[in-house]
Amino acid sequence: MKTVILTNEQGETLGKSEIIEAHTNGGSLHKAFSAVIFNIDNTRMLIQQRAEEKMLWPGFWSNTCCSHPKEEKSIEEEAATRLQEECGFTCPLTVISSFVYKAEDPHGKGAEHEYDTILVGEIEESTPLDPDPLEIADMKWVEVSDLQKDLTINPDKYSPWFHIIMKTIYP
Repeated sequence: MKTVILTNEQGETLGKSEIIEAHTNGGSLHKAFSAVIFNIDNTRMLIQQRAEEKMLWPGFWSNTCCSHPKEEKSIEEEAATRLQEECGFTCPLTVISSFVYKAEDPHGKGAEHEYDTILVGEIEESTPLDPDPLEIADMKWVEVSDLQKDLTINPDKYSPWFHIIMKTIYP
């Protein structure tokens, strides 16, 4: 059984919940992380299209990798491990911020209510990618300036947390 860590709005652990339960009935506030990977000169970002098999926001574009910590390791180590599992590569990551958000899936399949920690890292664009098809439908490098424009023009193509991440990184 997969679980998530329940938290309050300050990020303090309150217990655990089964993952589906935490994402239904309006969602229970739980810990999450979002890794954002840039190229070496920070002009391009690696984004992913969520797999159609995903319960929430299938087919939406989002940041490089998202998941839920288990608190077995530091959040940086857990996010680096998840990058390897989900995307086929890893890199050093740095925490830059955390935020709380709540959003209902547009398909009515559940909700996110997360204390989300943003981590950033850098890789060469030539780094081989090996996305897990159960998690990721597609991955691509995009110019940050083009991404910012598209988030405004086509906001419904992107996950709700990705909008917050972008506003946090580029206020």
